[in-house]
Amino acid sequence: MNIYDIASQAEVSIATVSRVLNGKGNVSEKTRERVLQVIEELGYTPNIFARGLGLNSIKMVGILCSDVSDIYYATAVSILEKELRKSGYDSLLCCTGDQLEDRRKSIDLLLSKRVDAIILVGSTFKEKGDNSHILDAAKEVPFVLINDFIEAPNIYGVVCDDFNAVRETVSVFLEQGLRRIAYLYDADTYSGALKLSGYQAAFTQMNMAADTKLTVRCKHSPESAREQTAKLLLEDRVEAIVTSDDCLAVGALQAAIGAGLKIPHEIQIVGFNNSMLARSTIPALTSIDNKVAAVSVTAVRTLIDVFEQKEAINKIVLTAETVKRETTF
Repeated sequence: MNIYDIASQAEVSIATVSRVLNGKGNVSEKTRERVLQVIEELGYTPNIFARGLGLNSIKMVGILCSDVSDIYYATAVSILEKELRKSGYDSLLCCTGDQLEDRRKSIDLLLSKRVDAIILVGSTFKEKGDNSHILDAAKEVPFVLINDFIEAPNIYGVVCDDFNAVRETVSVFLEQGLRRIAYLYDADTYSGALKLSGYQAAFTQMNMAADTKLTVRCKHSPESAREQTAKLLLEDRVEAIVTSDDCLAVGALQAAIGAGLKIPHEIQIVGFNNSMLARSTIPALTSIDNKVAAVSVTAVRTLIDVFEQKEAINKIVLTAETVKRETTF
């Protein structure tokens, strides 16, 4: 029994139920009586810790990421923690790994700690099939997804437009007259699928088909990307490489230098995330900035709006920006 059951039975919004439980807000006497009657009929006893019910709060938000050693995740977690603290909330971090059962257990753990909400960092948490572990938990506390979105009650998403970010980058190369453009990626997550679709869409817009031999999946490491790029350079004339992550771009850059290619005159390379890796290579990598700082700050602001029962946008999309350095013209 939860706030959603009450709202459904009383035929009112979740916010209205929360206002009645709070004893605050503009609710007509007729509506208030109907909600209270449903609560009595259902024998509902509110959880005194649940922020979503507008009662008490332990001022704690759970944060889940798959691997905090990843630069993108680490940056997001750091910003989230600072922004939550500014708003008077502490945070509790769980690193789940990639197994669904471990993610379920982490969500259950956070719920058992009576957190006020849960933030999921990264698109690895959205399953292609069953997302009941998230949907069920969202009946208890608000969820905010970073770089992902599930359309369901009490779930909010803040994402970067990864599709257009990659599409526009590849389109620039095509407009320069380049045709042998490789794409290296490391995951088929929600975000990963958007990036790959953006790569393919750039060719489609030019009435061309992307060469599938130039679309290569790597492990999430510079070593894997270096190995795969070296194979590509031996088998084909590659004019540009776009990657789904800066760590792959580092490997591609190493392979191109090892092959004796002049950068950017003989091959151009673009990374993704605009992490410290892009600023640390020689030559420095051009990289797509997917606004991890802005996404993280917006996620916290969205959550605070939910806590304060303000109107919160379910899905917010931010625009990426290409930061040009020495690996492109």
